[in-house]
Amino acid sequence: MAKAELSVILALREAVSRLEASDNYQWGHMGHCNCGFLAQVVTGKTAADIHAAAMLGHGDWSEQLIDFCPIAGFPMNWIIGELIETGFNQDDLAHLERLSDPCVLRLLPSEWSNLHHNRKEDVLSYLRAWTMHLEEIWVSRQPGIELAAVNAGEAAVEIEYSLSAGSPG
Repeated sequence: MAKAELSVILALREAVSRLEASDNYQWGHMGHCNCGFLAQVVTGKTAADIHAAAMLGHGDWSEQLIDFCPIAGFPMNWIIGELIETGFNQDDLAHLERLSDPCVLRLLPSEWSNLHHNRKEDVLSYLRAWTMHLEEIWVSRQPGIELAAVNAGEAAVEIEYSLSAGSPG
C-alpha cells in the first residue's frame, strides 16, 4: 500500500475533491478515470494530456503499469514515474483502477463490499476509505499533529493539518 506520507494523503484528497466536482468521469478515458484523476493531481497535466500520453502505449492503466519502465522515456512512463515518486506503487495504481485492494475493501462498510470499478460513487468511496486509512497511520506517527480526518461517507474533504495545543513549535 502507498506510503502514509503527507504528499500521498494530500494527492488522494485533491483527487477526491476533483472527482466530486467533475461531470467528466469516464472509466474508459485514461485521463478521466480512477487513476487519471490522481495522475492529474500529481503531474499537473490535463486529462487530455494524460489520455494522449496513454494512447502512445497500449491498453488501460493496468496494462500500462505492467509495461512501465522508468528509463524508456515514453510519456506514460513519466506519468507513472511521478505517481511512484509521490509514494504510490504499481500495485496501488492497478488496484485503484479496479477498486480491488483487499486492505482498502476491508475498510469499507459491508454494504459497500460490491464496488463497481467504473462507477464514480464507488470510486469516491474507495478513495475516501484509502485516504482515511493512510491519515490514521500518518497521525499515529506524528505526535502533536492533528490532520483533519476524511470519513468514507463525507461529501467535503478538507486539506489541512495543525499542531495540537501544547505541542512544541
